[in-house]
Amino acid sequence: MNTGALWPSLAEARTRVLGIQTKLHRWASDDQGRRFDDLYNLVADPATLIVAWTRVRANKGARSAGVDGQTARSIEAGRGATAFLFDLRSDLKARRFAPLPVRERMIPKAGGRKFRRLGIPATRDRVVQAALLTVLEPILEADFLPCSYGFRPNRRAHDAIAEVHMLATNGYTEVFEGDIEGCFDNIDHAALVARLRRRIGDKQVLALVKAFLTAGILGEDQVNRQTRTGTPQGGILSPLLANLALSVLDEHFARLWQQTSATRVDRARRHRHGLATYRAVRYADDFVVMVHGSRPQAERLHEDVAAILAPVGLRLAPDKTKTAHIDEGFDFLGFRIQRDRKRGDGRRYVYTYPSKAALASITRKVKTISRQGTNQTLTELLRQLEIVLRGWTTYYRHGVSNATFGYLRHYTWRRVVLWLRAKHRRTSWKGLRRRYTRKGWWPEQDGIKLFNPAAVKIVRYRYRGAHIPTPWTQPANQDSVGVT
Repeated sequence: MNTGALWPSLAEARTRVLGIQTKLHRWASDDQGRRFDDLYNLVADPATLIVAWTRVRANKGARSAGVDGQTARSIEAGRGATAFLFDLRSDLKARRFAPLPVRERMIPKAGGRKFRRLGIPATRDRVVQAALLTVLEPILEADFLPCSYGFRPNRRAHDAIAEVHMLATNGYTEVFEGDIEGCFDNIDHAALVARLRRRIGDKQVLALVKAFLTAGILGEDQVNRQTRTGTPQGGILSPLLANLALSVLDEHFARLWQQTSATRVDRARRHRHGLATYRAVRYADDFVVMVHGSRPQAERLHEDVAAILAPVGLRLAPDKTKTAHIDEGFDFLGFRIQRDRKRGDGRRYVYTYPSKAALASITRKVKTISRQGTNQTLTELLRQLEIVLRGWTTYYRHGVSNATFGYLRHYTWRRVVLWLRAKHRRTSWKGLRRRYTRKGWWPEQDGIKLFNPAAVKIVRYRYRGAHIPTPWTQPANQDSVGVT
């Protein structure tokens, strides 16, 4: 590849990068033992950097500055993106590039009692991380297994939910719910790089990844701290590295499946002898192991999973790791998954619907928005509510959510009506209705109506099976495969 060529346009860069990724993915898929030794030039290639810059520039976090105080917008307003990328490429080619510490920001978790550490890299570091991701992802994706769904191209949380639903419907009624304690903060660097080295032989790329892992953190107290473990949550490259570390879990259960349960005959034989079969479903660091067996067999997984995670520096959170029966139900990725009797039918089915925690989260957001004050107009309030409600209902419309959406409709309407009452204390209810509604009591202003969650159509999400195509392969015309 001629890295001294003129910088391509964005369209040319995207076409070129897609071709490179397709080749890398095909080579990695065709030869499971192949190690890639000449990748650094691809990371520093102008087309890769342009695509990486475009990704960073379009990201919501582009407005947040790292320790150097620069944002994508300030770079464009200053010397410009072209000069910035030219200098960045020169530093990469001359081996002068060294990542800066990430800026720490503590984000409160649900409930507000605990915090999650978010690391904000400098903009230049984000571009290099995005370039690394562009080159490494097609290679590592060839090794990742179908049971993993988080932070992978063309895969969604709904795919993980659909697989759990399919397994629970087919006899996998005991559930081991795993919770990893501080996943992004505790990954062992040596173990992670060793797993990366199985596919990547380019020492310069490996050194660049290690440099990001050990770049350090500038805390909110303005103290620099070393990072001996973990990959900062918030970096573009971090989800891929976390998936690489957590793939030890996927590989263990896939290997166990192939050795003991690969065929229907094998599974039937195990069940006759009172032995269990296991299927893992993972979305990033959230995972469950579905068990076709007994509660004690599910509970014994605690020691097995802990032993699998230990070599990569991870451990289970004792207070959050538990087992449950599908009839008791459990929460996974915001959904409550539970088997229950159908009304008027008597037969039992597995249902997925929004969890209580998810409903509490959205009602808390609605309440916060409606308590911001009455200086804004009703139109502004309705637009803010629509953003959060539309996104939430779009995610949960693939579950049994009619009753929840109906409750949310009433709750939101009540909050808005009380807001109007507070804004116009001297106006009668009749006056408010005449001013802010057309029919009935549904608020609107300037053509903007209050978003109605109950009007969102419920759509069943189809299980797509184990053959979800990557962006670098042609979709396979294969039917979904069930498991018994």
